[in-house]
Amino acid sequence: MKKIIALLTGGTTNEWVISVKSAATIAHHLDTDKFEVYKIMLTQQGWFYEPADSVKIEVDKNDFSLHFNGRKVTFDGVFIAIHGAPGEDGKLQGYFDMLHIPYTTCDALTSAVTMNKGYTKAIVNGISDLFIARSQQLFKHMPVDLSIIKEELTLPYFVKPNNGGSSIGMSKVKNQYDLKDAIDKAFKEDDQLLIEEFISGREFTVGVVKLDGKIVVLPVTEVETAKEFFDFDAKYTPGVATETTPAPIRPDTRARVEKIATAVYERLNCRGVVRIDFILTGDEGDFYFIEINTIPGQTATSFIPQQVAAHGMDLKTFYSKLIKETIS
Repeated sequence: MKKIIALLTGGTTNEWVISVKSAATIAHHLDTDKFEVYKIMLTQQGWFYEPADSVKIEVDKNDFSLHFNGRKVTFDGVFIAIHGAPGEDGKLQGYFDMLHIPYTTCDALTSAVTMNKGYTKAIVNGISDLFIARSQQLFKHMPVDLSIIKEELTLPYFVKPNNGGSSIGMSKVKNQYDLKDAIDKAFKEDDQLLIEEFISGREFTVGVVKLDGKIVVLPVTEVETAKEFFDFDAKYTPGVATETTPAPIRPDTRARVEKIATAVYERLNCRGVVRIDFILTGDEGDFYFIEINTIPGQTATSFIPQQVAAHGMDLKTFYSKLIKETIS
């Protein structure tokens, strides 16, 4: 019997366009011999299944079902492909937990906590060989004392929304007089923000996933861009950044990255596939944790598909194993 899978895409943030592209990649590679897939679009206007030859059909949120071709369709599981709210921040996970419908991502608590960069760093702090940049967390409803920030942190800074993704609302501040504008920009995206000291080094990202009951650290990708930082355009516009998978790092560095990435995955109680961004200082020196993405992009230019290929696995097999691990 085929598993009936809802592939959930869209969302309510600026990242919805990436979610649609990710879902297209996933849908193309899901094994139709194993899965009956219904792509469901979530928007501010509602949740809809839109068959190619029919008008869109609204999902019944009472039990997450829909009526199609004269029958009621219920789901064995949900492949969540929504970046940002409400797919990556725990809201949908909590909803599906109440309905006892399994899904492919981290649970509600881990999803909620890891969307907050400041809280995540507090949890992973203390992992052996892992370093964290000094930072200040600000809240929109509380007064901001710029003098304290300038006193405790050393320029340049990264100012970023605490709960955002895809580097939307993020700025690199080299001059203290630009700090206020960067804070205002970040607060347009979120009620919390993180001001973090810049760490000089090579930038990397690595996927971590549990498959066949074992944690697998995928090949590492090195990211190089001529821009100030790896922003939205650099992430999603082909040619803006150079991405090398697997990254040219020494075997001993690769082993250390695997150990740290596995520890982060375990410490945060992750499920499914996540992606950890980090910086190596000096000559493949200290490992600085940047952030974790619990629903990493799956677009044609995204890192996870690159790393899966470098791991020697095709996406059809990868997604089948992911569903088996999290849903079956």
